[in-house]
Amino acid sequence: MTRMMQRYQAEVIPAMMKEFGYKNPMAVPRIRKVVVHMGVGRAIENEKRMTEASEALGKITGQKAKICKAKAPISGFRLRKGQAIGCLVTVRGKRMYEFLDRLISVAIPRIKDFRGLSPKSFDGQGNYNFGIDEQIVFPEVPAASAEFMQGMDISISVSNSSDEESLRMLTALGMPFARKK
Repeated sequence: MTRMMQRYQAEVIPAMMKEFGYKNPMAVPRIRKVVVHMGVGRAIENEKRMTEASEALGKITGQKAKICKAKAPISGFRLRKGQAIGCLVTVRGKRMYEFLDRLISVAIPRIKDFRGLSPKSFDGQGNYNFGIDEQIVFPEVPAASAEFMQGMDISISVSNSSDEESLRMLTALGMPFARKK
């Protein structure tokens, strides 16, 4: 069992039950999945960018990245249908908790001029989305070997939750949210 999973079961579930008045531990919101996505628009010009981005995403998450292809042609972007334009990984279970632990304890503190994640990035159903500008904040991707800097979007999907409950749960897990002014 991972460190983050133990923390969730030992600390977060009892605290959430007490704070929100849940009678059953299964009613407490839980993280279903984490989706990490890289949009690699420049892969149209240089296919090496796509392979490097998918390899970096694989190293970061511990799973092979799925290549996303364009569904429709867009002439303004010189994009054809079926052309590779991004990659994504959906992480669940034990790997998800390991990824979140590395994200919170290692990667986020390495972001330049970091002042906390925005607590306004919830979608109204308890899911949280945010972006990272460079993949080199993860120690699995050394800066010397990264030829192209690439950002990524991270979506944390939470079951049976409101925005307030998800904010409390993610804060209890150690997510560094910015304080409201």
